[in-house]
Amino acid sequence: MHKRLPVIISLACASITINAAPQVTDFIAPELTSKVVDKQSVDAQEFMVSAATPLAVKAGYNVLKNGGNAVDALVAVQTILGLVEPQSSGLGGGGFLVYYDAQAKKLTTFDFRETAPLAATPELFQDAQGKPLKFYDAVVGGRSVGTPGTVKLLDTVHQKYGNQDWAQLLNPAIKLASNGFNVSERLASAIANDKERLARYPGTKAYFFTSEGEPLAEGTLLKNQAYAETLKLIAKERSDGFYFGKIAKNIVNKVNNIEDNPGVLSLKDFENYQVIERDPVCAPYHQYDVCGMGPPSSGALTVGQILGISSHFDLKSMGPNDPTSWQVIGDASRLAFADRGRYMADTDFVPMPQGLLDKDYLASRAALITKGKALENVSAGSPPWDGKIALADDIAIEFPSTSHITIVDKSGNIISMTTTVENGFGSRVMSNGFLLNNELTDFSFASAKDGYPIANRVEPGKRPRSSMSPTIVMKDNKPYIAIGSPGGSRIIGYVAQAIIAQLDWGMDIQDAISMPHLVNRFGTFDLEAGTEAEKFKAPLEAMGFKVSIRDLNSGIHGIILNNGKLTGGADPRREGIVLGD
Repeated sequence: MHKRLPVIISLACASITINAAPQVTDFIAPELTSKVVDKQSVDAQEFMVSAATPLAVKAGYNVLKNGGNAVDALVAVQTILGLVEPQSSGLGGGGFLVYYDAQAKKLTTFDFRETAPLAATPELFQDAQGKPLKFYDAVVGGRSVGTPGTVKLLDTVHQKYGNQDWAQLLNPAIKLASNGFNVSERLASAIANDKERLARYPGTKAYFFTSEGEPLAEGTLLKNQAYAETLKLIAKERSDGFYFGKIAKNIVNKVNNIEDNPGVLSLKDFENYQVIERDPVCAPYHQYDVCGMGPPSSGALTVGQILGISSHFDLKSMGPNDPTSWQVIGDASRLAFADRGRYMADTDFVPMPQGLLDKDYLASRAALITKGKALENVSAGSPPWDGKIALADDIAIEFPSTSHITIVDKSGNIISMTTTVENGFGSRVMSNGFLLNNELTDFSFASAKDGYPIANRVEPGKRPRSSMSPTIVMKDNKPYIAIGSPGGSRIIGYVAQAIIAQLDWGMDIQDAISMPHLVNRFGTFDLEAGTEAEKFKAPLEAMGFKVSIRDLNSGIHGIILNNGKLTGGADPRREGIVLGD
């Protein structure tokens, strides 16, 4: 199923027909697949790391080899990712962590999503006439920058769980930034594809381009002393060195003084920022519990709805080569995304139905699906809930440039963390050696529709909705799979498909990650170009779907824990690897 055809992927954007309640950015892919490399699953007994770049994975592996635990390794992995994969994550971003505490035998989650500035208003991304801004007019510059959460997250979980010296864990990234690293093929490709926006601000241009104004080429030695100095300060003062003092002041000054698109961040936003520990959201699927991040992430709820609806059909016997399997999964996804667009947002600010994963409700949604015939119309359902507030469907942006880290240590502690600066290279604004996020564009640009409020509207201090889906699948109350992916709102489909491939179709973890993507969110079925997924075009069209063959650049990293053995996989669409002992 995972054979790839020798097809050249066009970088041109096709024309788009947008269905009801779209997230328009779902059709924008700022980071395209630059190279596909076949990979084999990796086995280990004691510990394992799977992440997006070899340099980061090797650093995490060394920490585990020298007695560190999963959280210690995470600190090393994330700080190097932010240096060598700056288009995807870093100190200027945020994300979500699902953590299994082996000693307590307990799952928990940490929300380190960026927050909207206290000075933000629901009209932040609207023009003087109240119309939503064009996407990159909102993204590039200071307006889109939220209060970063990554440094606070690393400090918070290290103080709670880590056993290695904090400063020592930052040393690998400090040395690499000072001595330089060779620009990878993927980073060079990303710079070249985004050269106009990256060249907009002098500080960013100076870092990513040669003195002659050319994008950095693969193999270029790139040093970042400003990043090293930032990490040295954080090594000494922990997260206080980031949120209080010159780093925060530099970021606020940079964001608010950009002439063409200033933001509204303040020092108070940094001083107030907190990581929030939340209960996981778990959805039953066969004999498993699929657990992940609740709001403000829509990941676990939407993945859970897709699986819950699909469980009413015998996907196992139908198999991955039956077009009807994909019709069922695709329509289940469309139904789940309709609920997502209507109801899901930061529940610290807006109410949400309690019954989105209710068994009877999902059965009623499944009853709408007829095998062999695409749903003609899809709308949000009426899940059980106490509230009676009327909400409008969302109009939001969410970009696919993100990264996922999966770590298991020898004690059985597990990290599944998705981390991002949002769009490729975030806001394109650099400060203190790292890029700042454009996370606020995950809010709906419109604040109301037809007189009804939109749940995911901008509000001061609110966290924008996300599709990040860091997941730990439990079997008999024990962790079985840790998995996640980048990819904007397609993350949800990538993760759900990989889970179905493993649990229903018995695929090896690497095969489940490598298999061609077929994703449907709003009616159009996206099939991964250059893969065997293209063979489903005609049968899906015959069922009534619109079909688009396109690049689908995931970055799935996963580990299976089974009978004392670890088996890991890394996405062939990116340059990540798996290491373990």
